[in-house]
Amino acid sequence: MGLLASAVTSVRNTVPFLRPLRELIIGFAITGWLISKIPISEEAKAKSLSDSRHRGEAQDKSGPQLKSLLCRRLSIAEEHVETACVPDNVQDIQEILKKWSDDLKLGLILTSGGTGFASRDVTPEATREVLTKEAPGLAIAMITGSLAITPLAMLSRLVCGIRHSSLIINLPGSTKGSKECFEFVLPALPHALELLSGSPQVSLTHSQMQENSRGNISGGPHVCPHGHHHHQATTNQDTSPKKRTKADFYGSVASRPRTSPYPLVPVTQALETVLQQAPLLPPTSLSSLTEALGAVIAEDVVAHEPHPPFPASVKDGYAVIAADGPGERTVLGPVTAGEKPSVEVSSGGVCRITTGAPLPPGADAVVQVEDTELLETSEDGTEEKRVRILSTVKPGHDVRPVGSDIGSGEKVLAAGDRLGPAELGILAAVGITTVKAHRRPRVGVLSTGNEVVEPGRPRVPGQIYDSNRTTLMGATREQGIPPLDLGIASDDRESLVSCLEKALDEVDVLITSGGVSMGEKDLLKPVLEEHFNATIHFGRVLMKPGKPTTFATVNRGGNTNLVFALPGNPVSSVVSFYLFVVPALRKMAGWRHRPPLTHLCPG
Repeated sequence: MGLLASAVTSVRNTVPFLRPLRELIIGFAITGWLISKIPISEEAKAKSLSDSRHRGEAQDKSGPQLKSLLCRRLSIAEEHVETACVPDNVQDIQEILKKWSDDLKLGLILTSGGTGFASRDVTPEATREVLTKEAPGLAIAMITGSLAITPLAMLSRLVCGIRHSSLIINLPGSTKGSKECFEFVLPALPHALELLSGSPQVSLTHSQMQENSRGNISGGPHVCPHGHHHHQATTNQDTSPKKRTKADFYGSVASRPRTSPYPLVPVTQALETVLQQAPLLPPTSLSSLTEALGAVIAEDVVAHEPHPPFPASVKDGYAVIAADGPGERTVLGPVTAGEKPSVEVSSGGVCRITTGAPLPPGADAVVQVEDTELLETSEDGTEEKRVRILSTVKPGHDVRPVGSDIGSGEKVLAAGDRLGPAELGILAAVGITTVKAHRRPRVGVLSTGNEVVEPGRPRVPGQIYDSNRTTLMGATREQGIPPLDLGIASDDRESLVSCLEKALDEVDVLITSGGVSMGEKDLLKPVLEEHFNATIHFGRVLMKPGKPTTFATVNRGGNTNLVFALPGNPVSSVVSFYLFVVPALRKMAGWRHRPPLTHLCPG
């Protein structure tokens, strides 16, 4: 089950109120279960949500699997599970839902099937009409989880809600889909059934959540989102991470915090935070096209003259008068690229011409050399005197007109365009050598840790060569930004403060690696806060690798520095760099387009 099993295990370990449902069900109701895909039998008084199953023409395995899953995951005895099959008919579906909710007062009713696009798929419509309250969060959880597995999940039409004291949940009809969706909502079911039954366990659950709030994934106290009124639920408490003081970090190791004060932030939220803080840097004039490679221009670029500025030959051959047609011609002289024509072509004559050369006056077409025949040369055999034209051409043949590539006054590049080799070629073609482009951020890379040394230098036992700095500097240079090498800072306050002060005076963006986890030598976050009054926007990200990734801003002398404190693990640091640092650098440098995050799902 991979990721799913890990998530459920994590919730069960950190939220102690997820105990077996058996205690709840005995207290207030028998769990009900409406399925569409169990074997047809008279003993079960089976009716089916699928017409084919109702008629006994088909049999599915999802029903028995769901029943087994329900009993196993919620610790429910099989005799406490009602089952039925009904046809694809709104009235029949509503009849069994009302019976189980109103008469049998079942706590949980699951339906399976009838949620697709077929004309007979009416389970959501039937369910919605009998609900007194909808619970869209459950449907959202199932569809969100399913979308991580298949894009076809967006076609699901699941409806969830409450009828009196019964919780009704639509599940897909497939074996795989129903099992996965049940697992997605499982963590919330015990507490939901407590609330619906008015169980005294509700207050105990909230008390336990308050007591264990430090282990909560959000890092703050529990605030009930379901609108149930309890004295324990609070809405005005400060849930922001508490700063770790000097005593936490510079005192004895025995007094260090055992729980991170920084909440786990989803990747998408972390990225949006970074982009909100990353400023668009102002434009500057670049006077060298070579220097401009990779820059993003800040204003439109307009051609001041046409290109080509004269009618130019496309081929090596002869400039001719098209109306003369084929026949013998006198060669009046040569016209080569880069020279102004010195002769004018008249009827009966041609000029030898090279590719790119201006068309001489009087000529209106070019005949390629392959379509001619040499008739006479000069006495020394070095010059052509007469040739025969073998083909018929029209005016303009093999001639590039004035402005055929770029017209005078034409916009050749737009503000926001990134200058690659082709764009630089266009600028050169129209004679522009100076452009206004957004300044690229100044970036510095700093490694931290007593255990890392410069590659090639002597090591003592326990030390390794610093690979992160080399990798991160190369990755930064790959973005078109030459980074500043800030060396290695030791794991002590004085070294960190000294290195950070120097770095923040010289760069817009500081990238560090190491010193951001929970070790006694991980001092970077408190040093940033205590000595530089930094704002830590997030100190942990809900991802692996890269969980301790930290992002902060520091205001110095009216300027805001971005600080990306990446984990020391080489894989973690480079993953975090491409996820968070690259988008920030691109935004600061004026990039207009940002590719979306790609979500990878377990196989």
